Amino acid sequence: MSCANDYSPQLRARGYRMTPQRMAILHVLHHTGRHLSPVEVYEQARHELPSLTETTVYRTLEFLAENGLARQALTGSGHLRYEIARHEHHHLICRGCGNEMEVEHELIKSMYQTIETESGYKLTDSHLTFFGLCPNCQ
Repeated sequence: MSCANDYSPQLRARGYRMTPQRMAILHVLHHTGRHLSPVEVYEQARHELPSLTETTVYRTLEFLAENGLARQALTGSGHLRYEIARHEHHHLICRGCGNEMEVEHELIKSMYQTIETESGYKLTDSHLTFFGLCPNCQ
């Protein structure tokens, strides 16, 4: 689980410590490379930390998202999924086959700037998911 140690300085800088629960969950998110539901995180993380409870996973995922170590995303069905926070990006999901691809934030950065200018809001966190049909399903 050494990869999760990369996140310890970020937690310590905010006054938090790296607990075994946080370590196990960060390890799962870091090595999966895709969005996971809290249940999927729980099922994978409990292999490394058998005493882990599902409630702790939900609370820890919220904590990690609030502290910028994980990102939340809503699926088309409205369920929350999580991934490790590496770089700002969005997603494009095929309604036919479920294939998913990342959309780099740079492609829609100007839209964000327009929203901030027009609304007066300062966007601090966001994640967009676009839905459509991939070339194979069209």
